[in-house]
Amino acid sequence: MEANIPLVEMRDIHVAFGGVKAVDGVTIDLFPGEVVGLLGHNGAGKSTLIKVLSGACHARAGEILVGGERVEIRNPRDARQHNIETIYQTLALADNLDAAANLFLGREIIQPNGLLDEVRMEAEARRIIQRLNPNFTKFHVPVATLSGGQRQAVAIARAVYFEARILIMDEPTAALGVEETRMVANLIQELKKDGIGIFLISHDIHDVFDLADRLTVMKNGRRVGTVRTAEVSQDDVLGMIILGKMPAGVIDTGLPAPSPEPA
Repeated sequence: MEANIPLVEMRDIHVAFGGVKAVDGVTIDLFPGEVVGLLGHNGAGKSTLIKVLSGACHARAGEILVGGERVEIRNPRDARQHNIETIYQTLALADNLDAAANLFLGREIIQPNGLLDEVRMEAEARRIIQRLNPNFTKFHVPVATLSGGQRQAVAIARAVYFEARILIMDEPTAALGVEETRMVANLIQELKKDGIGIFLISHDIHDVFDLADRLTVMKNGRRVGTVRTAEVSQDDVLGMIILGKMPAGVIDTGLPAPSPEPA
């Protein structure tokens, strides 16, 4: 895919629940090898917007383009078919299983005799996880015993192994210590090298400021603006979150403003 074509564009997305506008005409994009942080207070609409992309929520208006082509995403299976994977804060790992079993959960490799090919699954798990985290060695223990950063490595490896090109990460460093946060940052850098685009959802600018190339701020269901991280301070972004307006002299790098909400 050409670098000047977004991996994904969400244009003029509208979502409402019982008359409440959870997402009100939001337009965002994401390019190959880019990390876009999605920021805003709880209730700003960022999680609902991303649920539209992941297939967990339906928009009542708007469109999604993947690689420049309009697509329909009605459920998580549709999202995966378009190489979109979501890593939720809970990680959705089976705590009693080891890394390889989690990597292939529901998509196990079967031998011709109908038995699980555990040798191949472990070899593939070692290959992909250690590429992301060379220090990962705990392949034969339940993932419940792993650190938060190691569990992130397993969840990310599962998405990457099945060819995710667009990765959604929900609060990826929440409740992690300094060292584990650094581990997740290293994982994200490895993904960027592979041209994977990442949406990082957070309500805390400190979680994503050092990780994101651009930052999109939402407030009351609307996009306040999108800025290049290198061109703003954390105080600038905090002002966007609280006041709901762009900092003076900073250019909005997002797509053009959406059309008026449909009747």
